[in-house]
Amino acid sequence: MKGEMPFRSDKRIALTGGSGRVGTAIRHYLSGHVAGIKIVDTAEPENLGATESWDQVDISDGAALTASLADVDAIVHLAGYPNERSIDDILRVNVLGTHNVLEAARRNGIGRVVYGSSNHAVGFYPRQTVVSEADPMRPDSLYGLSKCWGELEAGLYFDKFGIRTMNIRIGNAGDRPKDARALNMWVSSRDLAQLVMIGLEHPDITCTTVYGVSHVPAGWWDNSTATALGYRPADSAEALAGPDTTREYPTHLPEIAEHFQGGRFCVIDHDGKMRQRLP
Repeated sequence: MKGEMPFRSDKRIALTGGSGRVGTAIRHYLSGHVAGIKIVDTAEPENLGATESWDQVDISDGAALTASLADVDAIVHLAGYPNERSIDDILRVNVLGTHNVLEAARRNGIGRVVYGSSNHAVGFYPRQTVVSEADPMRPDSLYGLSKCWGELEAGLYFDKFGIRTMNIRIGNAGDRPKDARALNMWVSSRDLAQLVMIGLEHPDITCTTVYGVSHVPAGWWDNSTATALGYRPADSAEALAGPDTTREYPTHLPEIAEHFQGGRFCVIDHDGKMRQRLP
């Protein structure tokens, strides 16, 4: 049935970044569908449930992370900087941290990872282009580039070690869409949790990439892979949209931001010259 979790799991999972905004939101929906949740985060989570625990670990510390993940069956990896940072910060946390997660999975014999990738891995596609996971990555920022790294390394760890990963290119995750761009890529916590459960349990996951998006008015992404895996979004962006979704987030280069899917991320350090790639 639409909106119901397609799987239940007897796995005890680690949720890196589980104290963050997105991690906190999906915990409510994952609780009761997995055997337990170990939150791996530097920040203390709020309102731990009966089957939840917290381990204060920085994912950039590979040894500590490997030790922390020794008693779990699968990993949902959401930890990392959620926006643009200096290259040093991006490399230390988003790139090295993701490497440490995959390496900890290998060392501990963990066969399943769900990776919180991002729409910013393909943010420099024009909005009129429908993008699938088979299209080349076109990151719009160093942050987006770090997500490309994570997806590619997940592929390496499947090919070499058989670790199965679902990469979820998360759209705009929040309680409701707050501008025109968000309206076309919004994902509810309930729908995102549904994708996580598919990633944890579906037998056909290899290194599989899907888009984390609910029902939205514009089809920027071909999400047929998620549909084939049983994903049935329960929530609609338009149903929760307010009058603010008629406007775009303001930037100093609206001709760039409103042309590309990545929006204001495309504007960061941009020289203002519109460019288009050959097909």
